[in-house]
Amino acid sequence: MTGQPDSGGGEDAQRGGAAPRAAATSGRPRLPRQPGRPDVLTFGETMVALRGSGPLKLGGTMHVSIAGAESNVAIGLARLGHDVRWAGAVGEDEAGQLVLRTLRAEGIDVSGAAADPGAPTGLLLFEPRLPEVTRVHYYRAGSAGSRLTAGVVERAFSAAPPRVLHLTGITPALSPTAHSAARHALQLARDNGSLVCLDVNFRARLWTAEQAAGILREWIPSVDVLIASDDELPLCLPEGAGGAGASGEAGAPGGSQEAERAPQGAAHDTAATLASQAKLLLDLGVGEVVVKLGADGATAFTHGGSLHQPAKAVRAVDVVGAGDAFVAGYLSALLDDEEPAECLERAVTTGAFAVASRGDWEGAPTRSELGMLGAPPGTVVR
Repeated sequence: MTGQPDSGGGEDAQRGGAAPRAAATSGRPRLPRQPGRPDVLTFGETMVALRGSGPLKLGGTMHVSIAGAESNVAIGLARLGHDVRWAGAVGEDEAGQLVLRTLRAEGIDVSGAAADPGAPTGLLLFEPRLPEVTRVHYYRAGSAGSRLTAGVVERAFSAAPPRVLHLTGITPALSPTAHSAARHALQLARDNGSLVCLDVNFRARLWTAEQAAGILREWIPSVDVLIASDDELPLCLPEGAGGAGASGEAGAPGGSQEAERAPQGAAHDTAATLASQAKLLLDLGVGEVVVKLGADGATAFTHGGSLHQPAKAVRAVDVVGAGDAFVAGYLSALLDDEEPAECLERAVTTGAFAVASRGDWEGAPTRSELGMLGAPPGTVVR
């Protein structure tokens, strides 16, 4: 589902011999519909998540769950009625069993997951420090998930190539083997005609902006749908194309430089910058560039123009997982062959459900619940 015009095979040439994707009248390649193909394949590290009741050094109670950007998206899609497969590696431990059991309970196919006897399942601690501030502590170095190999991805594609391959920028940052697995997945997607969705999801604790940019720029020509926050978008731009951060280095996330330099015209300048950056990416072969703007909603860019969708007004409870919920909503509408306007509408709706609920994925809505967001305060559904 991209905004590229049909150029008579030009896209196929750009993608290094990828299976041809027939273009619809709108210029978007159609999603493959062969019987037996799951809607979405995603893979990465899912950890056991412990949520504290206050500062960790003071002890107290903790809630046990799981968390991982890719599995959050998988759960969001499964609740919306899609056929989803998750591949990854967990330890041969009780924590790994919790991960797999939870995903199975959400209707996700985990038959392609691997159990690593030589490494533990990763751990994630959430520490609410202030009413609006939560600290996150990762214990994932040397984890089973970080030792993910290309063989796991190969088996997942061999079982049945997906209609959509969903990747994040987290997985290649985990280790060289995880990077190789992600790169191999891109090649398999090209070979099998799967549409590729990439959520940048930059994590400064895993790698530097320069390291991320080096890999993401390499991947961009293979991406159909790119999803990023406004400060992540420069990581995907060609070197020297602009978007420098405060240090003068391209792709240094951490805030809108335009807003700092020009407070009187910040909104206009930021919109113009995003449009310019999106055009560069569209010209490189990306079909659709979707920019998450937090409380300001989101904007989708295609060769046909841009479309903005304001955020849904909800009482914020926990913003963790909102971006993953947004991606699940967008991909869900894409799989339903909806236009960008409906993709954005569903994405901001699922994102709002996440913000209004505690947990990474627990508040993800089912399809029948999507309309609840517009109910007036105090509504009781009987």
